[in-house]
Amino acid sequence: MTGTVRTGRPRFTGVTTYKDPLGRFSFRYPSDWNEFELADDREGVMYAPEGGESPQTYFAAWITKLDERVVAEDLPTLREGIDAGLGQLTGCEIETEKDDVHGNLVKLERVYRFDDGGTVRQRRVWTLYVDTWRIVLVWQGSTPEEYAYWLPMGNYAFATFDLPEALWFATDRDLRAFD
Repeated sequence: MTGTVRTGRPRFTGVTTYKDPLGRFSFRYPSDWNEFELADDREGVMYAPEGGESPQTYFAAWITKLDERVVAEDLPTLREGIDAGLGQLTGCEIETEKDDVHGNLVKLERVYRFDDGGTVRQRRVWTLYVDTWRIVLVWQGSTPEEYAYWLPMGNYAFATFDLPEALWFATDRDLRAFD
């Protein structure tokens, strides 16, 4: 919504839980948001506060099966890959970056701005590597102002993201020692 000046904060009118059809993750989101399918045959979902054919303010989550198991020692290689990918975005400015390892669960978080055909967009991305799965969560604002306006709802979706116990156990270094 270029040029729109908003006052106040967005309001929750209800909350719904998205559950991955195969039980690999879940998160909560505002129940009045619009659901969209993801491009490129990604296995996941996108929710946007406003309708339209191709929303640029949204929360999305998808999962990809990996050929190899990821372990904590892979963090430097994964970091290089994420940073190389961001380096391909026009005018990319990374605002914050944080990498965490919990057992063999690896999480890379980036908040950045980039130029998308003359429009500056802002995005927060979690890339999680959970055993043989890559899960990506994205909060994007069509502009930095839209990002900031809807941020409480985007943060809520991140804060309520959940993995089932089976995946947590799959990343437990002590348990994996017996494989």
